[in-house]
Amino acid sequence: MTSPALAEGLAAPAPATPRRDWADLPVLAVAVVWGGSYLAAKGITTAHTVIAVLVLRFALVLPVLVLAGRQRLRALDAGQLRGAALLGLVLGGIFVLETYGVVHTSATNAGLIISLTMIFTPLAEAALQRRAPSGAFLAAAGLSVAGVVLLTQGAGFTAPSTGDLLILGAALARTLIVLLTARMAAVRDADSLSLTTVQLATALAVFAVLAAVPGTGDSPWATAAAFGPAEWAGLAFLSVFCTLFAFFVQMWAVRRTSPSRVSLLLGTEPLWAAAAGIALGGEHLAPAGLAGAALVLAGTAWGRRASAA
Repeated sequence: MTSPALAEGLAAPAPATPRRDWADLPVLAVAVVWGGSYLAAKGITTAHTVIAVLVLRFALVLPVLVLAGRQRLRALDAGQLRGAALLGLVLGGIFVLETYGVVHTSATNAGLIISLTMIFTPLAEAALQRRAPSGAFLAAAGLSVAGVVLLTQGAGFTAPSTGDLLILGAALARTLIVLLTARMAAVRDADSLSLTTVQLATALAVFAVLAAVPGTGDSPWATAAAFGPAEWAGLAFLSVFCTLFAFFVQMWAVRRTSPSRVSLLLGTEPLWAAAAGIALGGEHLAPAGLAGAALVLAGTAWGRRASAA
């Protein structure tokens, strides 16, 4: 997910450097690990361990962020803390929807459906500003939606699965957090590391409360005790690479390459999600699903260009 650090960095042009191409490589690596995160989450999570896995994932990474930014955290005022906490509540909802969703659908579907955020966000922005999107953007949005319909109907034209609908909800929630981050004056000038740390801490608190509610699944302690080496490796991948590494690379990259290049590279996430699901997860797409995946990728890429024009 795009962090506030990236949103902040994309707001202002980054200085060009002669080594910009080298700066692209870590950003591309973030897109790759994010694409692989759906398969990794699916591999270590069941319907009974979603909340427990989220607690463990965030609990592993949060202390590092707190230690790295402890001095700047003290500089946040009450308004910035409240704004970051609100964003953290939305972030927690996104992770719950995504993780429950990927348990009930394929990693390929999850990665491609979540990419609709790139279509939903400019549409929501246009609605808030009371302006009509361009014809090219509307055509791209239609192409993406048609692709999702085909993608989720590989076994025939039936209702989308529960997992598909949850991932769609996560895409809408991602749109909400982008709009809130851009419009909340309280967080606009906040330090990026401190803002993200408070968001993750708030989301972790939400997961911890949910874990204590009867009927929400296995406890984090029972889940951790049942993990074998493969599950711990998957959790480490989600925590260290998909969260900690991704955040620091974004902070580093927006200062060394152009915002448009960062956005373009991170926009390849659904492609890597599909590649991981098919090549590593043994997932298969029927011809209609393959056509749908191609339409989603083409539509979101076209939509990014049209919204930037």
